[in-house]
Amino acid sequence: GRVGRTLAQRWNKLHEQNVFQMGSVLTRSAASARDAVAFIGAGVAHDSVANMPTADVWLIATPDDAIASTSAALAASGCLRAGDIVFHCSGALASSELNAVRACGALVASAHPLKSFAAPEDAAQTFAGTYCAMEGDAAALNILKPAFAAIGAQVVDIDAQHKVLYHAASVIVCNNLTALMEASLQCYERAGLTRDTATRMMEPLVRETVDNIFKLGTVKALTGPVARGDVAVVEQHLRALEDFDPRLADVYRSLGVLATRLAHEQGGACSEELLGLFTQALAHIPRAPRQ
Repeated sequence: GRVGRTLAQRWNKLHEQNVFQMGSVLTRSAASARDAVAFIGAGVAHDSVANMPTADVWLIATPDDAIASTSAALAASGCLRAGDIVFHCSGALASSELNAVRACGALVASAHPLKSFAAPEDAAQTFAGTYCAMEGDAAALNILKPAFAAIGAQVVDIDAQHKVLYHAASVIVCNNLTALMEASLQCYERAGLTRDTATRMMEPLVRETVDNIFKLGTVKALTGPVARGDVAVVEQHLRALEDFDPRLADVYRSLGVLATRLAHEQGGACSEELLGLFTQALAHIPRAPRQ
């Protein structure tokens, strides 16, 4: 996967510093394992966990729903020794997902790099400075923390009990931000702009907004009709969005509730009226029945 390739390549660049020496690489197929080895610049491609030699440290960089089964396969392979370290990079799952190898005497941990890995080539070049949230067995973290620090990571501790909420926050700020940009592009296109023109127009506004958030904080960075208390404009927005795509109107309402709370902290005079407008409309949205 992209995270596994990125981390392994960065560690391989430090092979003279005796951080980690790349060993076996196992992926979904022998061909992709060879591709991964070529990208990393070291390691030996394998097509089965049963054929892999022993190692001091094992990284499971599979999708989340395959971590437990991969851990079980590793535990059953005979490759694992007591005291070996096994860790995964899921942001949502705790190190307890590796209980199968822990039962074999392995030390377990999780280390989640808070970074977009859309392109491993770019991610590897820009990894330095990435925050990595870590939790797990202390002895495992004693090895992993300096190893991540060596490739430029800024390590922070995370409470395993709250990893799901931490990961949800990360998804909102990264994945959902991408989806929000797409929602805006669709509205711009409906208004008659080409996607290319809209993208160019959006960029300075988005960058200025992000810069203001990190410079001033969310309360002071909020601008626009909600911050001004312009109820009539907000009502017009909602009508236009309902005509175009009711789902986007729902997004506008939900985010409007949060924006209204920020406006209230700014001292907005119409914040209560706006909050009533948003929440009253949300209350009438049909909810899917519980399964």
